Amino acid sequence: MTDDTRIATDTSTSIAISTSTAPGIPPCDADRCAAAGCTPTICVGAGLASNHEMFERSKRAIPGGVNSSIRAFKSVGGEPYVVAKASGATITDVEGTTYFDLVQSYGAVILGHAHPAITEAVTAAVVDGTSYGAPTPREMKLAEAISERVPSCERVRLMNSGTEATSTAVRLARGVTGRDRIITFAGNFHGATDALLVAGGSGVATLGLAGTAGVPDGAVAETMVVPYNVVPELDENVAAIIVEPVAANMGVVAPVPGFLQGLRDACDRVGALLIFDEVITGFRLGSGGAQAKYDVRPDITCFGKVIGGGLPIGSIGGRADIMEHLSPLGPVFHAGTLSGNPLATAAGLAALDQLTEDVYMELMARARHLAAGMRDACAAEGFVASFPVVGTLMGIVCGSDAGIVRNFDDAKRTDEAAYSAFFQAMLAEGVAMAPGAYEAIFVGVGHTDAVIDRIIDATGRAARTAAAMLGS
Repeated sequence: MTDDTRIATDTSTSIAISTSTAPGIPPCDADRCAAAGCTPTICVGAGLASNHEMFERSKRAIPGGVNSSIRAFKSVGGEPYVVAKASGATITDVEGTTYFDLVQSYGAVILGHAHPAITEAVTAAVVDGTSYGAPTPREMKLAEAISERVPSCERVRLMNSGTEATSTAVRLARGVTGRDRIITFAGNFHGATDALLVAGGSGVATLGLAGTAGVPDGAVAETMVVPYNVVPELDENVAAIIVEPVAANMGVVAPVPGFLQGLRDACDRVGALLIFDEVITGFRLGSGGAQAKYDVRPDITCFGKVIGGGLPIGSIGGRADIMEHLSPLGPVFHAGTLSGNPLATAAGLAALDQLTEDVYMELMARARHLAAGMRDACAAEGFVASFPVVGTLMGIVCGSDAGIVRNFDDAKRTDEAAYSAFFQAMLAEGVAMAPGAYEAIFVGVGHTDAVIDRIIDATGRAARTAAAMLGS
């Protein structure tokens, strides 16, 4: 036995455990990290307290320096801030600058960052283990909680992301119907699943055009893209329609009256399934999501974001006879090592427990307050922007040519240069918005009236700056 090995013994076995002094995870910078008290395995960037330095180092380890493309600021220019911590309505970067946060993890956070109910639940859960690969009580409880709040979800299957939810929903629809064709809508986003990464045409139905490199023609050959807010003609080759019931990836676009019910009726006529992608709207618009708001019942619903309390999660729910086509009961395969993760389910249950009808009413009022205040502040400074609101969701549309947005062609008229100028000006005023002109603005429990008023004040100054930049 060498000097760097000890023997741990219990009643059944002896295990050699290395206690070598060879380095494990190194600090970012030995001297600076030690001085800042930053530990390598719970790094908050204190040893490299520079957004630029941290991002440059990230680019040497991660493609583009980010793990989700929009975070790289390519659409708005400049370099991203690197977040060290967050609390309530704010985030703080590695340089110690604190911003009011209107991103809120793109909607995954609704109670505010580090809400006590979430942190207490996760802290209590983690001491019992982080993953088991076996059934747990909390996955049952979360599935029950979803079913109780969303009546269309008679059965619920948990998974790890919104993308996994939409890809599983498509596979399930094809397996149930025995058909291949999927209908989706231009400007809707359903995650990074090959069958749904399709390019939409301009105001017309388009079949089988890949929207990104790396997706073979065959993967999208049976995916048709049609204009949003127009009910398409279906035939008996269609397995399913998948739709964002409120579009939140081309700004925030409400369904026109009759659109969602028209989709329901069209599916019923040909025996196709209707899939609602409620990854954003689920438990954000209300406890019943968009389907409760618009009183249209889908066959399958996709969830994510809010149901994990800010931790990675996804799920699908639907009619019992459809959901029981999933393995192990049926022939449509689904599995996942981390599905129903005990930390994510603890956080999700804590989040749903807090989200009462009174909370949703307050969030709707706050979204209206913020939208009206930002609109008026921009108008006062000659910066043209509108701020549509659908329930608790809020968007931004820049430019005089944009007009009312009902579909992707309308959305593309937004002035991206104007948004970029406004984004940078808001950031300089201490307000972090999404680094892309087509993202939603997320108002949460952490955005008190006092916080909203400060954001509105910052909006006026930022609008003045942006207008001057665009006029120069």
